[in-house]
Amino acid sequence: MSFLFCLLAVMVAVVSGVVFLGRGLASVWRGGLARSLRGLAYVVAAGAAAMYAWGMLYVAGAALEAADGGADSSPIRPCRTGVQERDYWIDDYQVWWVPVRFVCHRSDGTTYDREVPGYVNPALAGLAVSAVALAVSARSVSARSVDERSVDEHARRP
Repeated sequence: MSFLFCLLAVMVAVVSGVVFLGRGLASVWRGGLARSLRGLAYVVAAGAAAMYAWGMLYVAGAALEAADGGADSSPIRPCRTGVQERDYWIDDYQVWWVPVRFVCHRSDGTTYDREVPGYVNPALAGLAVSAVALAVSARSVSARSVDERSVDEHARRP
């Protein structure tokens, strides 16, 4: 079941990324600093969505392999470390959506991460923070230009 939710998360991230990219590219070339910053925020958000989808693909593959029953399914294949004495303690796994993680549990209570590359979560966090910072900057520039226009209009009145 977690495999289907992982695939759903991948599809939502991909569609969001395409929408963000389209809106971003359309906004960048319209002109003006505020629109360019807003467009750049959308493009960076598309990168964050793509990074999330990439990480969730790893998790979906691990969840699919972990849910596969049959011969050689115990201990859970994605959780195997290669040390048989420790691998036989593996009893469960868990999927984390944010941060993107596939966590293996041992019966002694210890956990460890598997499958997701180490660069995914830091890149995802950096892209998300950058997109928010660019969006806030665009809003600030837009508000400042509206304030300047209203001051100019007020000064021009007789």
